[in-house]
Amino acid sequence: MFIELLLTTVVGISIGIITGLTPGIHINLVSVILLSFAPFLLNYLSPLSLAAFIAAVAVTHTFLDAVPSIYLGAPDEEKALTVLPGHRLLLKGLGHLAIMYTLIGALGAIILAVILTPAFIIIMQYSYKSVSKITAYLLIVVIIFMILKEPSIKKKFLAFIFFTASGILGLLILQNKTINQPLFLLLSGLFGLSILLESITQESNIPKQQLDADIPINKTITTKAITSSTLVGFIAAFLPGFGSSQAAILAVQIVGNIGDAGFLILVGGISTANTMISLVSSYTIEKARSGAIVAINQLIGVISLQIMFILLIVSLIAGSIAVIVTIKISKLFCILLQKVNYRKIAISIMIFILLLTVYFDSFVGIIILATSTSLGIIASRFGVGKNHLMGCLILPVILFFMI
Repeated sequence: MFIELLLTTVVGISIGIITGLTPGIHINLVSVILLSFAPFLLNYLSPLSLAAFIAAVAVTHTFLDAVPSIYLGAPDEEKALTVLPGHRLLLKGLGHLAIMYTLIGALGAIILAVILTPAFIIIMQYSYKSVSKITAYLLIVVIIFMILKEPSIKKKFLAFIFFTASGILGLLILQNKTINQPLFLLLSGLFGLSILLESITQESNIPKQQLDADIPINKTITTKAITSSTLVGFIAAFLPGFGSSQAAILAVQIVGNIGDAGFLILVGGISTANTMISLVSSYTIEKARSGAIVAINQLIGVISLQIMFILLIVSLIAGSIAVIVTIKISKLFCILLQKVNYRKIAISIMIFILLLTVYFDSFVGIIILATSTSLGIIASRFGVGKNHLMGCLILPVILFFMI
């Protein structure tokens, strides 16, 4: 049994590396594929081993997905907000440092989440029914606070306009059941292509990347970032409809200005903490908050305390290995970036995103991608922060609970 668990964990880590590095491929897709083969696989493997495989994929993915977000400008939902600060460091020759910050956040969050598991169980047991009713109101307060923090009336107005515009775009796209990859189209346009196009027009060049640069660590900021990412990851795993992207917005408002380093640590930890604590919420309140946990529940049924701890241990192992793998892959990316012209890299990435768009959603996807990209570019020209464009995910959630 132990050997079987170990092997499926290793295979899960390997698949998580692939999904994390590939834009447009999500753990939910892997979960669906696995479930379709489950009747066959269960002839040879135990349900717990398959569950360990999914847990390993999910956790590994949250470490590796920072690489395409920072180096390629191709984010997924969890890492959308890392693109701009990560890109800034990349253009300073510190892309690898940006990756290291996200790894500090992810590893710190995974350890803290395990330590706080008993407390999370108690809180969930006694407060779920009352707290789950305030999701929409919590998001509204966060958004109001986020807009009011803008320095001038003009900036506040523009922030409101672009939050609303991106929210409406999100509503239209996410409610369209004929679109296969709505999140990919939204986020690749708002946070990916828009930044790449601006980099090309500004003739940005990627300087030589520093692989041996010291990692400046402010203990206070790091502690604040990891603690906040774990707590909002808990909220995301606890509240219905409150995902990692919404948690990132909430965390940013809580911690305030912590600089690019603190921000990358913060966002790096949220999706990892969310994945870990989703296992706890599945055991405690029997609610699945992600596609991976839904798949685990379908394989195992009700998650017992023993199974929860086994999967948490698997997640810790996967996270520890993922750190080492991500560092090596990040260094490889840095070396490759020096051998290719940045403009060619950016154009290649954009073509790749366009090809994925056509593959997933044909030419309707191109129209949606063009719209979201245009909105991202216009927001930048008006000096509006990318965080306000997360309205594409937050407004639909608010309306879902209000209507």
